[in-house]
Amino acid sequence: MSKPARLPKGAISPREAVLRMAPYSPPTAGRADKLRLDFNENTVGCSPRVIESLKQQLDAGGLAVYPEYGAAKAAVAEFFRVPQDQFIFTNGTDEAIQVFINTYVDDGQEVLLLRPAYAMYRFYAEVAGATVREIDYDGPAMEFPLAGVLDAITPSTRAVLIANPNNPTGTGLSLAAIERILKRARKAVVFIDEAYFEFSGVTALGQIERSPNLFVSRTFSKVYGMAAMRLGCLFSHPANIAYLHKAQSPYSVNTLAVLAAQAAVRDTAYIENYAAEVLAARELLCDGLERLKIGYVPSCANFVLIRAGRRAVEICDQLRGQGILVRDRSYEAPGCVRITVGTREQTRRLLGALEEIWLQR
Repeated sequence: MSKPARLPKGAISPREAVLRMAPYSPPTAGRADKLRLDFNENTVGCSPRVIESLKQQLDAGGLAVYPEYGAAKAAVAEFFRVPQDQFIFTNGTDEAIQVFINTYVDDGQEVLLLRPAYAMYRFYAEVAGATVREIDYDGPAMEFPLAGVLDAITPSTRAVLIANPNNPTGTGLSLAAIERILKRARKAVVFIDEAYFEFSGVTALGQIERSPNLFVSRTFSKVYGMAAMRLGCLFSHPANIAYLHKAQSPYSVNTLAVLAAQAAVRDTAYIENYAAEVLAARELLCDGLERLKIGYVPSCANFVLIRAGRRAVEICDQLRGQGILVRDRSYEAPGCVRITVGTREQTRRLLGALEEIWLQR
């Protein structure tokens, strides 16, 4: 990570919260024409219906006007089986987190996070000047530390953010555990990030009516293969949604994204088939890791965190040399590498390359 440039004489310093933050610079360059197993994306692309729909509906006039969301909201609400007043569109899950924090967290208030977890939870909490408290995933299985989270929730806790399944560990928690957290955190808002729901099957969406402090996010960046579109949804009680609208830019989601979403939710067979393929490939990957005697964390998501020890960087570099991208997570989970699960064919290619590297001891 590069250091910020030194401020010139007479320049205005940013807020103290921003000065204290570490920059976040994901390695997004140089990924074209490689096997992308580094960012948990759909590894084969979106439904062909999405591309077809965009080609049919896009014209110069449509790009010249601000987006309209009515038709897309109706289609997405029907797909998720929720009323339209129970969600907002967001510019990916990142904006969902940002709007949630901006709506509910003031400077100095306590935000409870897990560690390791998706970096944007801490990022937006720190931008807001919040006091961040973290509970560690620990032990070989990196199971969700339910007792630790429940003990950490106090009257001072303003917000709790949890990914289910968690990134980068891949581990999840049950609906019963989420209900216990909601009950303990009655004076706090609770954000459940379900970016990988299609691979785990556990959702808190059904709790929204009964839990007024619950917020659930979904994304079109993963199983739907639309990461470039930057589209997500944030669900909650209608009264909460009205406040989120007040804290959100009115046109943060673009026309292409909402047109694509309508086509994506109509092609349910594509989503179901891709998720099933990933689950089969995940089993294949774990079998291969066990054969190579490489430790890993059991996963509920479309990725697996492996324990490569001191060879983590070496494995990432050598795989890149063979055109395969994986993600070194040693900076937050020492010695660990995260591998996205794609198709079985892609997994066999990965395992062949990994075996060659691993046996070079």
